Amino acid sequence: MTRTGVFWDGVEGRAPIPQAARTLGFELIEADPDQGTISVAFAGVEAFTNPFGEVLGAFLAAMLYDTVGPALLATLPPGRFIETLDLNTTFVRPARMGRLVGHGRVVTRVDDHATLEGTLHGADNQIVATATATARVIDLPSAA
Repeated sequence: MTRTGVFWDGVEGRAPIPQAARTLGFELIEADPDQGTISVAFAGVEAFTNPFGEVLGAFLAAMLYDTVGPALLATLPPGRFIETLDLNTTFVRPARMGRLVGHGRVVTRVDDHATLEGTLHGADNQIVATATATARVIDLPSAA
């Protein structure tokens, strides 16, 4: 079955992915819309680092944002999108340059509101940051 919608059209090349996701090196590893789970990868490049070679927390938060949001987006039919109402990030340990893997899931969904959570892992598979978020499902704006 071919899935469609904003998320699926982007990751399957039928539409461009958002520039922010492209900047982060977003790569879909796998998504299970029935379970509300997703695994994605990002590129922790030198341009994202501080003087110590660690990826700045703001980029880690952006990567988690692009992990938990797509976990919900992947479950939606065409014509629906999400608004993130809040994102809370906890930094666990420094993240070094290289591939970072995010795992996200929809924890609960009641009507059009969802609670999301995610983890971001470094090259050694250790968690470098976690996030929780609340999002609202909306009709896709006609300009999109």
